[in-house]
Amino acid sequence: MKRQCLYFMGPRQVCLREELLAEPGPGQVLVETVFSAISPGTELLIYRGEFPAGLALDENLPALSEDFSFPLKYGYAAAGRVAALGEGVGEEWLGLTVFAFQPHASHFVAPIGELLPVPQGLPLEQAVFLPNMETAVNFLMDGAPLIGEQVAVLGQGVVGLLTTALLAQLPLASLVTLDRYPLRRRTSLEWGATASLDPDGADGLKPALAALQEARNYPGADLVYELSGNPAALDQAIALCGYHGRVLIGSWYGGKRASLDLGGRFHRDRIRLISSQVSRLAPELSGRWDKARRFRLAWEMIERFQPARLITQRFPLARAAEAYRLLDEAPGEAIQVALVY
Repeated sequence: MKRQCLYFMGPRQVCLREELLAEPGPGQVLVETVFSAISPGTELLIYRGEFPAGLALDENLPALSEDFSFPLKYGYAAAGRVAALGEGVGEEWLGLTVFAFQPHASHFVAPIGELLPVPQGLPLEQAVFLPNMETAVNFLMDGAPLIGEQVAVLGQGVVGLLTTALLAQLPLASLVTLDRYPLRRRTSLEWGATASLDPDGADGLKPALAALQEARNYPGADLVYELSGNPAALDQAIALCGYHGRVLIGSWYGGKRASLDLGGRFHRDRIRLISSQVSRLAPELSGRWDKARRFRLAWEMIERFQPARLITQRFPLARAAEAYRLLDEAPGEAIQVALVY
């Protein structure tokens, strides 16, 4: 059969190609995509050509095992229905709604071991948030916020907002978020931030530092999440951090370099920088946690928070180029953009 597949052809060049798709083989199924979500972080780096050449797209995902080089297929949040079965696959799979870490395409063939059945009754537009919710869960696990801590989150895109929502369930002293776009700051307050401020305002970070401390005599944040995707924000994260505080870096900068000012208070205040990435669990957690357990928790959080409320625009696959242009040129107008098939 034939399918429509999205390709990144070069910087700011997106097109659809018609491809032949083989029938599902033993242990495989054919999935008809219904929704896929665009990652406004990683995918914009690819769209702009800001990825590191020669690095694998994602060595932990079979569908994304190629290197970063144009032309390429990308995407990792597809949800659809099983339309045909390969040899040896039970009839219970036919018609099942599933999630897959697959590039944007109208159909795909995959082994059943690479598919995650969507919880019964959960709409597919909610299911496409699984990767971002798992990432947010991972950030809390790696950051390990404590009761009564002062926490700041830089960046209120999709992952930042989901991280804020999870943090807001904890008994923190303060939860201050920063983002340059008013739409995201308003949404951040709705999702539990105690204050949401513009990091580039006239008074700089002073309002954020004041909101973190309020009447407490503990200057700075105990924990800062850098989720903006902007390398320049790392200096802001360090500036927000208090003595012996920690900065968790969840952003992936691709080919962009970070120039840090480490000659000031960074060393004297014993600030710790922590890298966090969702592909693997932290070694100290792997004794009791595995990917399957974390996925179950991410599904539970999706059912609790209903993140499809963050979808600000829906585009048919044929208009995907418009979707990427919107995210690139008018990011303040969008939070989550979805492709509808």
